[in-house]
Amino acid sequence: MTKQIKEHCLWHDTAPKTVHYPPLTDDITADVCVVGGGYTGLSAAIHLAEFGYSVCVLESDYIGKGGSGRNVGYVNAGTWSPPDELNAVLGEMAGEKLTKILGDAPRLVFEMIDKYHINAQDTRTGNIHMAHNANMETDIDNRVAQFKRRGVDVEVLTGSKCHEMTGTTKINKALLDKRAGTINPFAYVDGLAKSAIILGVKIFENTKAHSLTKDGDSWQVACDGSDAKASVKAKKVILATNAYSDGEWLDIQKSFYHVQFYQIASEPLDNAIANQILAGKQGSWDTCMALSSIRRDNDGRLILGTVGGRAFKPDGFYQKWADGVVAHYYPDLPRFDWQCQWFGYFGFTTDHIMRVFAPADGILAATAYNGRGITTGTMMGKAFAKFIKTDNPDVLPLPFYDINDSQIAFKKVREIGTELGLTLYHGGQILKIVA
Repeated sequence: MTKQIKEHCLWHDTAPKTVHYPPLTDDITADVCVVGGGYTGLSAAIHLAEFGYSVCVLESDYIGKGGSGRNVGYVNAGTWSPPDELNAVLGEMAGEKLTKILGDAPRLVFEMIDKYHINAQDTRTGNIHMAHNANMETDIDNRVAQFKRRGVDVEVLTGSKCHEMTGTTKINKALLDKRAGTINPFAYVDGLAKSAIILGVKIFENTKAHSLTKDGDSWQVACDGSDAKASVKAKKVILATNAYSDGEWLDIQKSFYHVQFYQIASEPLDNAIANQILAGKQGSWDTCMALSSIRRDNDGRLILGTVGGRAFKPDGFYQKWADGVVAHYYPDLPRFDWQCQWFGYFGFTTDHIMRVFAPADGILAATAYNGRGITTGTMMGKAFAKFIKTDNPDVLPLPFYDINDSQIAFKKVREIGTELGLTLYHGGQILKIVA
């Protein structure tokens, strides 16, 4: 009988929250009001404070409760799509600009960690994109060629070196992106919040912003705290709720569809076989239609992840999936117990490109990081701060999109169809029908 594993996010245990912020209980004013206390919101707040602005951050729950505190923890460069595909969608000039900005984003994350002395449990040895079959080996070659043309520090891993770095003989070719790394995502977002406070930013947890009203040349952000109603009056408002947007921000939410992500962590492992898995401390993911992410944490836990949520699945479904992944990639790994499992979700667009909006004068928003939230969010927050300071749209990674033109047709149908397809694929993996 499959042992039931508790549902709890590992990152909250390995980087416990020690600072709590009060709810907003009074009417206040600020130069900028940031709605959402994740990577985007806190990066924006920090950079705005450095520029001399007064800033408040409104978080509906607690810092790190959403995607910023429960993701995989990969500090990846770029987007899901390789550079040439971005150019085909955006045009060469805009595509190359986005590729360059997101290519530099891991460096920005690590600079923030160093500058503010954040104990993010980070590694900086790159991440590995693993080809799971011969067809995807060709895809890896194409990606490497595109990166090399742009001077990016990537390496093709083949044969024994590939086996040594991945820890499995099932992968014969992989792409090592040396710009990348891993973090404890909750430790990073918690550290950003503490750094923002030092710079004078006011952070309010358990404060849900539910409406925006124009008040002269300012905006009134109405909020519900834990036991009181209050508001913020600000010249500028940044909507940094991303995939966790709701309520007043429904038009923004219509620009992407939700995809859930599942993770499961083992107990700490310390044996000869386990220590060969990603011995260089890289994060990795394979090229399966429903990818498997594989990484270790600082305590030696094996952490697996994949796209998919709870719907259409019986209890124990994902544990069977995880057992199958381990048996496939690491058949000699001694038996161990799974410690915990958890879910989160992110926003996806049909072209895998984020969206940047200015829904009204003085309001900014960014959504749909397509699974690259750590780097994209940190970069986007800094870009918003620079835009508010300069009023120059060239400092943004992309031109503003029109919200109405960006709405995804049959969004709920797409979400249900995606989840059903993922369930069938994972079921095929469990039954060993598909790789």
